[in-house]
Amino acid sequence: MTDSVTPPQTAPYGSWRSPITSDLIVTSSIGLGEIMLDGTEVYWLEARPQEGGRLVLVRRSADGAMADVTPPISPDAKSTFSVRTRVHEYGGGAYVVDDGVVYFANDGDRRLYRQAIGAEPVPITADAKLRFADGIIDRARSRMIWVCEDHTESDLQPTNSLVEVSLDGSSLHRVLVSGNDFYSSPKLSPDCSRLAWLEWHHPNMPWMGTELWVGHVAADGSIGQKWKVAGGDEESIFQPEWSPNGRLYFVSDRSGWWNLYRLTDDARAGNSQAEPLYPLDAEFGQPQWVFRMSTYAFESERRLICSYTRNGSWSLAAVDLATLRVEQIKTEFTDISSVRAAPGRVYFRGGAPTRPLAIVELELASGKATTLRISSSQDVEQHRGYISVPQAIEYPTEGGLTAHALFYPPANKDFTAPAGELPPLIVHSHGGPTSAASSTLDWKVQYWTSRGFGILDVNYGGSTGYGRAYRQRLQGQWGIVDVHDCVNGARFLADEGRVDPKRLAISGGSAGGYTTLCALTFHDTFKTGASYYGVSDLEALAKDTHKFESRYLDGLIGPYPERRDLYQERSPIYFVGRLAVPIAFFQGAEDAIVPPSQAEAMVQALKAKALPFVYLLFDGEQHGFRRSQNIKRALDAELYFYSIFLSGEKLMFPA
Repeated sequence: MTDSVTPPQTAPYGSWRSPITSDLIVTSSIGLGEIMLDGTEVYWLEARPQEGGRLVLVRRSADGAMADVTPPISPDAKSTFSVRTRVHEYGGGAYVVDDGVVYFANDGDRRLYRQAIGAEPVPITADAKLRFADGIIDRARSRMIWVCEDHTESDLQPTNSLVEVSLDGSSLHRVLVSGNDFYSSPKLSPDCSRLAWLEWHHPNMPWMGTELWVGHVAADGSIGQKWKVAGGDEESIFQPEWSPNGRLYFVSDRSGWWNLYRLTDDARAGNSQAEPLYPLDAEFGQPQWVFRMSTYAFESERRLICSYTRNGSWSLAAVDLATLRVEQIKTEFTDISSVRAAPGRVYFRGGAPTRPLAIVELELASGKATTLRISSSQDVEQHRGYISVPQAIEYPTEGGLTAHALFYPPANKDFTAPAGELPPLIVHSHGGPTSAASSTLDWKVQYWTSRGFGILDVNYGGSTGYGRAYRQRLQGQWGIVDVHDCVNGARFLADEGRVDPKRLAISGGSAGGYTTLCALTFHDTFKTGASYYGVSDLEALAKDTHKFESRYLDGLIGPYPERRDLYQERSPIYFVGRLAVPIAFFQGAEDAIVPPSQAEAMVQALKAKALPFVYLLFDGEQHGFRRSQNIKRALDAELYFYSIFLSGEKLMFPA
């Protein structure tokens, strides 16, 4: 006897029933990141939508036992902790751990806390308008060094500096380095005699121009003589690190690619030369939207473990620091970040097209990879017949150039489409706009593809992963290059007969929301779309955004107000007369990066034109949704919206 196999049902694309539901996504998924090591113990942060989106610090001890470090939500909610900082609004680097003691920034009151494992957190900074990020321990002086963002005088233009905070909170913080617009990545040399850090100034963003500085640490802990060792307005420096023997390493894009370098001396004289470690047309760096990003780490005094991305896929390698011989490390992971290392081991956050993101421990000698924590509790094997694997594509775009994207065709083992029918396509425009599409298994993508939609995740000009020149395509061209690349990607697939040219949609969040609104306003390719906390009025954004991005538009558009004409020419709100398609808007009520007024101005214009729209405003959400009920509601609302406006004559959407 043989097992009977139920033949797939024939049903229109977009109408397929799927076990990958919004409930599955929000109840089984968590965010993972910010790995740190403390001896034999591993720490990381978990973003939990089921707990209101709070970030919880988790510890894995040497015996493999895992436990939350952050106390649970209190019944009265008065002492609920979330390990998160809002420096630069995007945060990152919210905690540091040393010898079993954790120091962290709490989202609720912005204060720093000290917490011994198993004990309750104790505040060590005052209840003031200060924010802290990217801290390091200076054991020799019983202190920490943090990036501080002081909002005492102004919320829109706070003062940034590097400050010291005593380990026990017995003394007020002292400013160590100040005077520039932004600081990040403080790193102490192994002998604690030198401090390295990054700084930059308006209108630069850290992926355009940063400077790497080194300062001598005086006996009293102050920073004495200091000098710039790399970087400038035309060079982006990423992740400075001191090796165990006291040499300074960093990533620079001076060659056109973010590659690894080290100084040729001990960086005391201020006239050091940089030596490339592993020259490659690949990116060893990432855009520093958040603090404490890491793509490499020292496994020992002799060996460095690094990750890099090329053609949209990440790889691992080991570099012998004496000979500079490189050995590739084979893994199944195509997305690698937050790299840390210990003797014989490397830890990272990794994912692949058929694997959700996870905290991974890799034994270097055997190549054995162990998952310490996975971002989704769903059984991948159980859903194997509903998973679409991305295909990397290149296609022609404006100016005779080539753009990049990941295409996910529809996939559902229970259904097939009627003969001759082509699937609807949703073009996804990522945020940043310097981010990049990830090939890691994402249940939100599979939510669509398992219902019969195609997804095109576009790495438009300006995206990371293809070198500095590709990243700079967006300079002065935001709202043009990104939009053309999204439009041309959809047309390319339609011309190849892979998707239905009459059923094209576009969706994106933040900067991707702006690209979405521009595509729907200035082009007639897409029939509908969804904007998640997207920009509609560039002029309003230039006037009403936080310090970190307050001059970002100088490079993407032009200086304001001198080029006010460009800001208006590329703002969808001024051209609503051209709109002829329905749009869905999803917005956080507490968004300080793209305020609700941006979406609401567009909604009022659509209402005046009697065009269909959906506008969902979520209380308690900022820039990006963290609460499970809001993630679910937005996802289901977007599907319902498309069920109406992408349906076509044949398409029926079951409940």
